[in-house]
Amino acid sequence: MRTQTRNRWHLKKQLPSGARLGQLFTSHGTIETPAFIPVGTKGTVKSLIPEELKKLGVQIYFANTYHLWLSPGDEIIASLGGLNQFSHWDGPIITDSGGFQVFSLGRASFSPHDNLVGAGKLLQITDQGAKFRSHLDGSIHFLTPEKSIAIQLNLGSDIVLPLDDCSPYPLTPSEARASLRRTNIWFRKSWTYYQDQIRSSASPPLFFGIVQGSYYRRLRQQSARFLRQFSVDGFAIGGVSVGEPKEKMREAVNWIMPELPENKPRHLLGVGEIDDIFDFVRLGVDTFDCVLPTRFARMGKIMIKQRPWYLDITKKKFAADKRPLDSSCSCYTCQNYSRAYLHHLFKNRELLAYRLATYHNLFFYTTLMRRIRQAIRTNTLDNLAKEYEVI
Repeated sequence: MRTQTRNRWHLKKQLPSGARLGQLFTSHGTIETPAFIPVGTKGTVKSLIPEELKKLGVQIYFANTYHLWLSPGDEIIASLGGLNQFSHWDGPIITDSGGFQVFSLGRASFSPHDNLVGAGKLLQITDQGAKFRSHLDGSIHFLTPEKSIAIQLNLGSDIVLPLDDCSPYPLTPSEARASLRRTNIWFRKSWTYYQDQIRSSASPPLFFGIVQGSYYRRLRQQSARFLRQFSVDGFAIGGVSVGEPKEKMREAVNWIMPELPENKPRHLLGVGEIDDIFDFVRLGVDTFDCVLPTRFARMGKIMIKQRPWYLDITKKKFAADKRPLDSSCSCYTCQNYSRAYLHHLFKNRELLAYRLATYHNLFFYTTLMRRIRQAIRTNTLDNLAKEYEVI
């Protein structure tokens, strides 16, 4: 256990529904919650520079341990001052463990008789870690719980996550039990290594435990209760948004929330659709990360308030549309460019298309989260949900 208690989280207000306002304090700044965290997989939120992220209201971004470990390498990044200096971003950074990428790239091809050929394959899973082939060049790597934390510390992350067994959907009860058992073993190894490494640090990164357990209520509750034994700084909810129906996802999060202490922040991994954000904010989730707004932008899907919450600017009907993407939006893109121009850029695969669309989509999300925070202050969250056509 930790010899010293840190209070890096402040709960400012909580509604009867569970929705809450908070502040999360990190070495690189304070995060006002609820907040959306865009994904900057390889140390960049694609197509935008850090100054633009700041102007948009982005408070923190999510970097990927797996990808940065394989290229350019965490030791190179550490030698260049850490990911903040390397990427010219002076705000907070959260990093994942790398486990999701290891499993998602190779889980489908794994079998006990794998012939160990080809790139992007999961070769072996043990209580010590996961052996896999790089998706880049087929080289073999072994990611252990300790190695994952070491990489994240080299990156200079503000919030680190332990290696967990990223279970797919669906799982049988026995598979889910085995997965959670391994996740707990890996957590203990991660926690012990982290404690040893930060012992002399004046301002160590925050450490979040990850709740797993697939779609079994008892396992989800066991996972949360197991993590509460440790003085973690917050809780991440994993193993959702992996192909299951939305009602199953909501059910799983509902099971977990009563098990999590109110005096710690809660992060929902990989969730970012508009209705999901409203639903889970109401349950008491504080932060979300998802590739949706930036990936949608590169596909020409422009975020709007009306269901299905985007318009496809690549459609021919926009070829001569002189209106802005969203007449109610005050972002740079909407104030200066027409739907016709964005359609033209996407049709011709001009790089500016991705930049302008990404700028708008992230503005949409940061504005949404700012309005959600204000709605919690004024007890008007239901009214705001109706404005975004969330029932």
